[in-house]
Amino acid sequence: MSTDRLSNMVSSIKNASMAKKKYVEIPYSIECEKVAHILKKRGFLSEVKLFKPEKSHEKMIHLDLSEVDDVYVVTDARRVSKPGRRIYKGYKELKPSWGRFGLLIVSTPKGIMDSVEARKKKLGGEVLCEIF
Repeated sequence: MSTDRLSNMVSSIKNASMAKKKYVEIPYSIECEKVAHILKKRGFLSEVKLFKPEKSHEKMIHLDLSEVDDVYVVTDARRVSKPGRRIYKGYKELKPSWGRFGLLIVSTPKGIMDSVEARKKKLGGEVLCEIF
């Protein structure tokens, strides 16, 4: 597991989708929780739950992947801005490469939000990840 928890979350969701797993459990961070709630709001995840396993001091996040007709909604996911190389875009540049099917998650001065909401509010920022 990497020290970048968001990168770990994105790759776990992608791998679980490819392996046809119904859910994935990841270590908790505030950033991961906010991104997970955005993915749930946009239909990529069906359920987001926080829990604390027995005999453990760390919280975990349980993510249920959405499926339509036994096909998972998430087909690809990738981390765009990495700890070694940050990627920033203005609100006019926030367009995912897969057109209307993809979704960019952006960290703006007003908080973490998806590209659709950031464009409406005319906010740019750091592009965290891209989900298809």
